[in-house]
Amino acid sequence: MRARERMILPTATGSKEIELAAARKWSQHPQAYSSRIAFAAAHVIADPRAENVPGAPAVIDWDSTLAFRRGLFEYGLGVAEAMDTAQRNMGLDWNAAQELISRSAAQAAEFGARIASGAGTDHLTSATTLTDVTNGYLEQVAFVESTGSQVIVMASRHLAALGATAEDYLTLYDTILSQVTSPVILHWLGEVFDPQLAGYWGSTDIETATDTFVELVSTHADKIDGVKVSLLSAEHEIGLRARLPLGVRMYTGDDFNYPELIRGDGTHHSDALLGAFAAIAPAASAALAALDRGDSEGYAREMEPTLALSRHIFATPTFNYKTGIAFLSWLNGYQPGFVMVGGMQSARSIVHFSELFDLANTAQLLLDPELAAHRFSGLLDVSGVSV
Repeated sequence: MRARERMILPTATGSKEIELAAARKWSQHPQAYSSRIAFAAAHVIADPRAENVPGAPAVIDWDSTLAFRRGLFEYGLGVAEAMDTAQRNMGLDWNAAQELISRSAAQAAEFGARIASGAGTDHLTSATTLTDVTNGYLEQVAFVESTGSQVIVMASRHLAALGATAEDYLTLYDTILSQVTSPVILHWLGEVFDPQLAGYWGSTDIETATDTFVELVSTHADKIDGVKVSLLSAEHEIGLRARLPLGVRMYTGDDFNYPELIRGDGTHHSDALLGAFAAIAPAASAALAALDRGDSEGYAREMEPTLALSRHIFATPTFNYKTGIAFLSWLNGYQPGFVMVGGMQSARSIVHFSELFDLANTAQLLLDPELAAHRFSGLLDVSGVSV
């Protein structure tokens, strides 16, 4: 019998008691999947002794951060590195990002795992012209390529501020894509993830912006492995992926609707590049393994219980989802403390964490329920929450 079988959790109006699910023995799957390509966008683990407060340079616990990525490799997932999940533009500065990409790419090569890393313009202290933005992109792209990682061309806040027309975007991306040495992933990050990216591709009208995006991808299809679209609209993603040139993949970034999008409609499907997969890696692995076997019922059985958890982690304000991923990582023993660079562990409430604990327990994604309960109980104590 387990030492602790029940847990009392705080709610907005009182408390509730839940039964702790037994730990599930998830099967590892270190090989890549045959039916889908799957990346998990991984978070960074802060050094708990460092000054990781708002505005301070990021100081990373490298042992824990790299060990977390090895865990993703063991479930057959590639790593999407130094993306918004790793707090780019929200605590992870470019100096720390460079070291992260270098270390992670070297580890991926050692394990024969796939890695793609974000290149943007966040190192620029100022940018007054589109030429400044272009040169900033090219500098980061060159660095990522030098590590052996595939490049993810991230959306740029500087470009969003300076790019007035669709032609501005097409011209700038044309320069970048003309100089990359191997096919990249283009990332369209919606304003729900970063409000400073509103109006990307030169329009606040999604259909107009999509037309510009498709024009760009069609022109440079030989330089684009795939596109990651994070707009949280399954309808938009389904329509867009049908318009992509042959050979260009759709990597879903929809953390609200990924089960159906990855499964596909019989004609088209999405591959995956998801922050949610960092939180649900064991279940995602089991689901993708089922899909490889042609077992669609098994896929649904493994994936569907994760959806409520993911939707809660990515609840409004969506850009604070990194806090939930770090919290679950801490509960599961991947990191020594619940601290984040930029002090971002304070971005969600105790009641939010309580619901997250409950949903992770339901999905059997608390890998050691006793440890998770012990850690959360301690957090409740220091937060002054009595249940």
